[in-house]
Amino acid sequence: MILAQGLPESKIRRMPRTRRVMKEALLIKYGEIALRGNNRNLFEKQLCRDVQKRLAGYDIRVNRENGRFLAESRDPEFDYMKVAPLAAKVFGIIGVCPCVKSNNRDIENIIEMCVEYLKRQRPAGPFTFKVLTKRGDKQYPITSQEISAKVGRAVLEVIPGTTVDLHNPQVTLFVEVRNHVFIYAQTVKAHGGLPYGSSGKGALLLSGGIDSPVAGYLMAKRGVEITAVYFHSPPYTSERAREKVTDLSKVLAGFTGYFKLHVVTFTQVQLLLNQNVPAAKLTILLKRSMLRISEQIALKENCQSLVTGDSIGQVASQTMQSLLAVQSAVKLPIIRPLAGMDKQEIIDISRKIEAYDISVRPYDDCCTLFVADHPETKPKASIIENVEKGVEGLAEAEAAAIAGVEVQEFRFND
Repeated sequence: MILAQGLPESKIRRMPRTRRVMKEALLIKYGEIALRGNNRNLFEKQLCRDVQKRLAGYDIRVNRENGRFLAESRDPEFDYMKVAPLAAKVFGIIGVCPCVKSNNRDIENIIEMCVEYLKRQRPAGPFTFKVLTKRGDKQYPITSQEISAKVGRAVLEVIPGTTVDLHNPQVTLFVEVRNHVFIYAQTVKAHGGLPYGSSGKGALLLSGGIDSPVAGYLMAKRGVEITAVYFHSPPYTSERAREKVTDLSKVLAGFTGYFKLHVVTFTQVQLLLNQNVPAAKLTILLKRSMLRISEQIALKENCQSLVTGDSIGQVASQTMQSLLAVQSAVKLPIIRPLAGMDKQEIIDISRKIEAYDISVRPYDDCCTLFVADHPETKPKASIIENVEKGVEGLAEAEAAAIAGVEVQEFRFND
């Protein structure tokens, strides 16, 4: 127990005389699932399991704690900052906080814990601070504002060089009163969203570019389990192009925990279409073929949708007319999470998830092959369908591509 140096004698006497039980832990916050009403319990259980799986390589147990998750190791010297970034990549989590925890919720103990914690965590020299308190237990007899005021007063009296700044403090001390008391001053920001797999399953058309990995990330963030399809065209595309997609799959596996990639050899389909359709219509017909092949893989994987990286108007094949012309190729819904974004917004997310440097490696994928100088921007679906019907052997070439699919699997710790 520390002595409250600088406090009046009467205040020192009111410090708790019993031994305080305080240990380090990891406090994990979740966001949107707290609003799920009657389904909240199911979402919490799934999210708790997801966090436990992500930390499975460590001797850590994850439990629910009155609106939070609590991760604890039996090792009293365990460094929780080592695993905080891992937990922060689990979708559904909004923040991860290395903290100290106590089962003694007396206000005197809370004050003493806060002073001791700040003495250990304080910056060098004088610093400004504020205290923010949250009561998960609304029956606690002291209000959040009163707890913050009592703690702040004690810090000012005990720790030299401290000043309260409510607007731009150097240190924000957080106090949470729940089943236990938690104190922390650092939060590793997480990605939010919904527990992975809680919103069904989709097949992502994944290329080596910037857009499609971002589309996969955004759908996974909304709880959609993602399986991916990549179209490879040897010898026209190099193995380095495929390596880009492999590395992007590893990036996405860092968020999803597990990621499956289906590699489709697309060369014969591309050559067949290139030789038998007008150049201006080639891109649209290639996309229709990719969607059909992806749909067959999606159905085998029990997916309910296809996911693409289309952004409206970004290229010729992504005009409204072009999107309509490819839609009729499949029956599954096509979800386009980037539809309303501009390129800079997509790039910003790509950088955030550490995919951008991989995506801009100078190795082309099959989407850049045989591109016409002047592709059609306003195709008519009926005309495209009639042209497609005239391509003999197309269905057989697509079936052969599906039969030759190669599957790769990735895990977050690969």
